[in-house]
Amino acid sequence: MRLPQPEKSTSQPGILVVLIVLSLVLTTLWYREGDHGPVHRLRDGVQAVAAPVGMVGEFVTRPVRGVFSWVADLGVSRSQFVALQQQNEKLRNTVAALEEARLENARLQSLVNFAQAAKLKALGAHVIGRPTQYDRVITVDRGTADGVHEGMPVVGALGPIPQRATEASASGGLIGQTIDVTAHSAKVRLISDQGSGVASMIQSNRGYGIVHGAIDGSLSMDFVSHETTVKAGDVVITSGMGGVYPKGLLVGEVTHVTNLPSSLYQDIVLTPSANLSGSEEVLILVGASSSTETGNGE
Repeated sequence: MRLPQPEKSTSQPGILVVLIVLSLVLTTLWYREGDHGPVHRLRDGVQAVAAPVGMVGEFVTRPVRGVFSWVADLGVSRSQFVALQQQNEKLRNTVAALEEARLENARLQSLVNFAQAAKLKALGAHVIGRPTQYDRVITVDRGTADGVHEGMPVVGALGPIPQRATEASASGGLIGQTIDVTAHSAKVRLISDQGSGVASMIQSNRGYGIVHGAIDGSLSMDFVSHETTVKAGDVVITSGMGGVYPKGLLVGEVTHVTNLPSSLYQDIVLTPSANLSGSEEVLILVGASSSTETGNGE
């Protein structure tokens, strides 16, 4: 059996000893000789030879170092961009909220001005339920706890069509009447509902009639005699008859008239004054009287 041969050492301690001794000798000569000694001159020569190589290396590596620096700066800029984007989103939300509050305040102020000009005791309410295709009823956030009862008139902001009416009633139009009232909410039947009827008159000539809604949400004025002159653009207001609605509230504007001799009455189509389906705030006239007059005097 062959015994394993001992590995030959590859280390050469003699070279290490020589290098250490040489280092000590050079260090001793460095400190003992002057600035112009042979060791100093040798160092200067080596530096002179190595300087061009260092400059070439610096020139070659400069673009690489620039890319790494740009990437590092890009990371910082990206984080700053995200922070600015988040701050901008917060500011946008704040501006939107302030604008919404401003618009709501303007709508409410318009309705309040209308109630004050008409000398009506009114209670502001927000619409919390929209009408459906078959049930033209809205829900508001006021009820018996706020002094609201069934049968109270409700007015809202005017719709998009300009109304030729008096200044006092130019800020609100009739929306409907409260029907089902709970402690903290109330349903309002719109004047466009087929079960609604409003005693009204044409403001310009005082012609009387009844404004009815329909299943399709249209608005018409019935029982107007052929002798009454009615034309498109005439303003229709509440007449105060029946004691349900105070006199002079804006109801609508005549958009179409058909006066056939074969019919008992004229066929009059109206556009409602108030924004019936799009109102966000309304006024409930808690102290309305049928003798109130907000339009022109008779």
